[in-house]
Amino acid sequence: MNTDVLEIKAAMQVGKPTAEVFEAIVNPEHMIQYFISESTGTMEEGKELIWKWPEFDFRCPIRVGKIEKNRYISYYWPVDDMELLVEIKLEALNHDTITLVTITEKSHPNNEKGLKWLSGNSFGWSNFLACLKAYLEYGINLRKGSFDFMKK
Repeated sequence: MNTDVLEIKAAMQVGKPTAEVFEAIVNPEHMIQYFISESTGTMEEGKELIWKWPEFDFRCPIRVGKIEKNRYISYYWPVDDMELLVEIKLEALNHDTITLVTITEKSHPNNEKGLKWLSGNSFGWSNFLACLKAYLEYGINLRKGSFDFMKK
């Protein structure tokens, strides 16, 4: 185990087929219902996008990496003057009625900034997964109003 670098890993099952989960992640029309407030486009290999969140006053550049339809999504985004890789893997379970979504974000040096990133983004990915699940299974936007306190 390498203790010089930190990596985030989060996972959750979503009660929907992989095709629906994949579409909810790559299509901004779905993403704005549970995660971001704006995107400059659909996630496609090699594409550069800008995402905005409703509670933060900044725009985040996203560089899409590899995409495997209904199986894998990767992109890079800036964190602490570095570009970190986010990988999202989709695994069909129970005859593709359930999807296991596994997210890995890597990697950050094991230092004070890295520990702050680890804490904040671990919470962020857990929140993303819960919001994705609530949206797809119940049509609920858990994020709406949840972080209004951060706008102050």
